[in-house]
Amino acid sequence: MPVRGFKPTSPGRRQMTVLAFDEITRKEPEKSLLVRLRRHAGRNFQGRITVRHRGGGQRRFYRLVDFRRDKEGVPARVAAIEYDPNRSAHIALLHYADGEKRYVLAPLGLKVGDRVEAGPAADIKPGNSLPLANIPVGTVVHNIELTPGKGGQVARAAGAAAQVMAKEGGFALLRLPSGEQRLFPLECRATVGQVGNLDHENVSLGKAGRKRWLGIRPTTRGSVMNPVDHPHGGGEGKAPVGHPGPLTPWGKPALGYKTRKKGKPSDRLIVKRRRG
Repeated sequence: MPVRGFKPTSPGRRQMTVLAFDEITRKEPEKSLLVRLRRHAGRNFQGRITVRHRGGGQRRFYRLVDFRRDKEGVPARVAAIEYDPNRSAHIALLHYADGEKRYVLAPLGLKVGDRVEAGPAADIKPGNSLPLANIPVGTVVHNIELTPGKGGQVARAAGAAAQVMAKEGGFALLRLPSGEQRLFPLECRATVGQVGNLDHENVSLGKAGRKRWLGIRPTTRGSVMNPVDHPHGGGEGKAPVGHPGPLTPWGKPALGYKTRKKGKPSDRLIVKRRRG
């Protein structure tokens, strides 16, 4: 999908680019697959802000996307490729042979009218979902389950894909988009192909207001705060004084500080970490 620019009629327009939406075939979503999406502005159930710089933005409905792909043996036809405001990838509307409708992530190359299926007997082609035990070594996959039956959790963003490297002892070795190599149980499902909308990373927002449309509020630099508000605050001049390296507002190192708990059960499944 190409990226489209604008005539520089204003400073914001000069740098702004948008997707051309050539792949999108339907503007209105399927009403039966929509639910209301409450906005919390980064607050938890206690009303306290746990994620900063969130709030406002365009109202939107949530699309019920089928990440589990548990409808085995029933073929489906791709009825439309749609835009989803809740994720970077596009979604495909499937019409199953028994009349049911579901949304799935749209892989690269999937077109309206294509047939897709889920189950161990499905063909190895984009959009089909199979257990890792039935996917050949070397195949590119996405929407991978971490726990059998839970639904895909890995490689779901636009352009994301993992590759099946090997199989041994009830596990499949996959190389993830980050470069990490990890073991997955062979019973876990994955969808063949790479997630579509590859040009998503090439889009330039162009102006601050477009960031606000996405529900992201401005960020104040710690160096312009007072010492009571941030470790970087106060002092003469602009340089932070009295501590090595950048810190978070709560005094933790902001770069290179490991936060992963030791002895996590899933550590044994990581063969090679993304940072080597």
